[in-house]
Amino acid sequence: MNTVKQLKLVKKAIKGNPDAYGELIKEYQDYLYKTAYLYVKNDEMALDAVGTAVLKSYLQIHTLRNPEYFKTWITRILINVAYDEQRKLICYSELSDTLKESSYEEMSLEEKYDINTAVTRLPEKYRTVIILKYFNEFSIKEIADIMDAPEGSVKAYLSRARNELRRILKEDYIYAD
Repeated sequence: MNTVKQLKLVKKAIKGNPDAYGELIKEYQDYLYKTAYLYVKNDEMALDAVGTAVLKSYLQIHTLRNPEYFKTWITRILINVAYDEQRKLICYSELSDTLKESSYEEMSLEEKYDINTAVTRLPEKYRTVIILKYFNEFSIKEIADIMDAPEGSVKAYLSRARNELRRILKEDYIYAD
């Protein structure tokens, strides 16, 4: 979908057009599911999180001030819902990250498992920046908007998250021998 058409749909949705909102969700449904799944690592929970986020965002779309930030706005809602889902079940998600130069798809199953395990051990705000940066390919500014944090903080979180992942991965390999 081109940006102009998307902006028109967002503006119509803000004015209360349910068909426009439906078209937007149809456009983003795969993205929303993928993002939710990365947080909860469970098909049913991911679908529940997306459903809840879609409903919440529909009910609150009139509060969206900048139509060009629809994706960022709905992502923030989805992340909050996913965290709520996790808190209800008191479990931590397994998340993936691709910090290496090769793409995640090219990694072996063992490498993916090691990275998933390492990312799972990160504090919540570090996991969030890693997912948004490396899986969803958001810019620092977009991540700052989603997390409602200054860009400098996001850069610091990313740096600390990478360092912590390196430490965890090295530690795991040392003890694995």
